[in-house]
Amino acid sequence: MDVVELDRIAVHEALRVVELAQDRDWERGSPCAGWTLRRLVAHMAAQHHGFAAAARGAGGDPAYWTEPTDLREPAKVHRAAATDLLGAFAEPDAVEREFTLPELGGPFPGRLAIGFHFIDYVVHAWDVAATLGVGLELPDEVLTAALAVARFVPADPAGRGPGFAFAATLDVPPGAGPLEETLRLLGRSPEWG
Repeated sequence: MDVVELDRIAVHEALRVVELAQDRDWERGSPCAGWTLRRLVAHMAAQHHGFAAAARGAGGDPAYWTEPTDLREPAKVHRAAATDLLGAFAEPDAVEREFTLPELGGPFPGRLAIGFHFIDYVVHAWDVAATLGVGLELPDEVLTAALAVARFVPADPAGRGPGFAFAATLDVPPGAGPLEETLRLLGRSPEWG
């Protein structure tokens, strides 16, 4: 499976779990320290718009990475952003383009940048599912691919923690499955909540 298809599956799973949220859920805490579900979904929408802009050559413009301010209907805002992203990544030469990603620098080859988005959305789909207390539904091949990407994320403590994309790595117990290992490598506790 190519990275665009892997990402599409992860984004669709994130859409599914976000749309399970009820009005009472938006102010719940999430696995992202200090973020409510509403704040997490705002971040997810901003990242979708930013990556879509990067795929179209405008990733250096900070306006595309700004979190939406009107979040009265978070799931609707998230769906619109995801639709924009999926359209951008589906363009025929997206994987060959260069992406500028302000948080990471760049430019990055499209295939690599889409891989960054993919791992982020496997983890964010889990964040939302954990917040809501529902299961994550991703095929084994997607989870195996996510683990392969997670193993390449630098574990240097200087680039982990508050203000960074991921928290410090956690120990991985023997026999951990691909989702659990991915979460632990990226600083998430599978037992959260």
